[in-house]
Amino acid sequence: MWLTSKLKQIALVLKPGVVTLPYPADPAPPPKNFRGAPVWDHHKCLGCGGCSDHCVARCILVSDPCQELRVMLYDGSRCTYCGRCADVCPEKAITMSPSFELACDHRADVTTRLELFMLTCQRCGRCYDLETANVLDRLALKGFRYDNLEARAMVKRTSPQWSAALTRASERYARPTTPATAGAERQLGAPPEDQR
Repeated sequence: MWLTSKLKQIALVLKPGVVTLPYPADPAPPPKNFRGAPVWDHHKCLGCGGCSDHCVARCILVSDPCQELRVMLYDGSRCTYCGRCADVCPEKAITMSPSFELACDHRADVTTRLELFMLTCQRCGRCYDLETANVLDRLALKGFRYDNLEARAMVKRTSPQWSAALTRASERYARPTTPATAGAERQLGAPPEDQR
């Protein structure tokens, strides 16, 4: 009795054949419009910072170490692959790749760093519009940016012209330990609320 029930069970299991995928050796292709890790095309990127303004996970940081150079840092360890950066990019410099299995030992393996040379006006210090007029006007943060790339922290401060004092203050920036952000803003040299 026991042997016949086991034989029936084995026949029942062998009848459908192999139903699982040979996953590590031959993974299934991702479906159409799958959102994996974002990929940057540095030839198309104009450094507007729209991807950083709309990043929910705050994993795209923008810093201006000088007036002619803009550094954009993508920290893939915090990315949720939502695709908002690719949607908002005016030049379509960001595309969502099908790769999503990005486990690694070092954070630098999932980090992308772009250093863009920005053409600036010698009078006002702002970037040239060229053929992409009004791109900067549609973004939330305008002007020169001072995110702390070493601490991987976004600093919500901009200035219409490049400021060495704000650059030095952002290098000492630390994430606030309390929910109130007033202390962090004062640390960057921002005037109090009544003087704004």
